[in-house]
Amino acid sequence: MADIARLTNLIEPEAKALGFELVRVKMMPSEAGDGGEALQIMAEDPATGQLVIDQCAALSRRVSDRIDALEEQGEVLIEGAYHLEVSSPGIDRPLTRAKDFADWAGHEARISMTKGWDGQRNLRGELKGIEGDMVAILDRKAGEVSVPRDQIHSAQLVLTDELIAATQPLDTSGADEIVETEEKADD
Repeated sequence: MADIARLTNLIEPEAKALGFELVRVKMMPSEAGDGGEALQIMAEDPATGQLVIDQCAALSRRVSDRIDALEEQGEVLIEGAYHLEVSSPGIDRPLTRAKDFADWAGHEARISMTKGWDGQRNLRGELKGIEGDMVAILDRKAGEVSVPRDQIHSAQLVLTDELIAATQPLDTSGADEIVETEEKADD
């Protein structure tokens, strides 16, 4: 099992060197069906809240070079086969940092609590924010609930029209020049 804290400590300076903020580092089963794992890195450009493909590629190269250098020195960071996935958090982003719960207050979120949590395990509703280390959500069933952030297993925004309207596209230049054409069906 990979040490996520160790990997995060290695990856975060690489992201910061490019001017990015790290959103999440996670090991997950590979989608390639090869029994391997994927090291998933989500980061964002603070100016846009997203990463474009060139930014993902730059971060991927830096992280890959850093991990390769450490492995050449004999350090085993990830046991077995794995591949690296670098991505933007997307519109319905995971909420992982305290600032995420503050920045996205007012939007609909889904929160799953850890198995040891004493109370309702799944919450969904308007995210109210964070005070100290307590996250507040106006749950559809339970009303306003405050939960300790360290007891949250996962949290993410729910894709809504309001969220889409609040999320600006990265670059709309040229969008007004797009001409739609109809394709003729072959007879």
